[in-house]
Amino acid sequence: MLNDDERAQVKAAVRAAEAQTRGELYCVIAAESSDYRETPFLWAGLAALAAPAILLVAGVQVSVPDAFAPWTAAQAGAAVERAVRGALTATLILQAVLFVLVAAIGSLGPVRVFMTPRSVKKDRARRHAEELFLARNLHQTRERTGVLIFVSEAEHAAEIIADEGIAAVVDQSEWDAAIAALVTEAKAGRLGEGLARAVGMVGEILGRHFPADQADNPNELPDAVVEIPRL
Repeated sequence: MLNDDERAQVKAAVRAAEAQTRGELYCVIAAESSDYRETPFLWAGLAALAAPAILLVAGVQVSVPDAFAPWTAAQAGAAVERAVRGALTATLILQAVLFVLVAAIGSLGPVRVFMTPRSVKKDRARRHAEELFLARNLHQTRERTGVLIFVSEAEHAAEIIADEGIAAVVDQSEWDAAIAALVTEAKAGRLGEGLARAVGMVGEILGRHFPADQADNPNELPDAVVEIPRL
């Protein structure tokens, strides 16, 4: 996801930022935050439900016997039954075809992500960031000053999560400019530079609220960016 120069750039930015604050920064880039396995089946089900409407739009009709034709009651009943059975069979076949076709197309990775609603992808990215915050022990720094800068590539999402020691003082809105800078650079294909810029901006914010203690400022978290491949 990053080349060696970009990894070195981000690592240097983390070290420079932490030199001016007691906060601890941790950067993670994930290829994706979810596999969205349920998405193709959701769309496939909706496509199958649309089969009757598709048949109606296509002009398919159920023909019934002419009431004034010389039919016996048994003949008329049998003809109606055949017509209805044929229409139901056509509907079921079309539903099955649509379900399989949409599910197969949606199973392709990029298509699956594209078919997932934006709100769902944003929620999954946020949840993944929160899980990583705990899994990587960012909540166990001495002054509860861990900050996670998280990027999820497939979702085109970025999150900044701060531990309670920082969240009690710094409002989430203060991170917006850093996230905006990160997203702008990432869209231009400069993810490493965007991450380094965001780290610098977060460091400035932390420096104002939690300035470094030059006599006691341990480095409690790794400075290198963590890259998580596709699930």
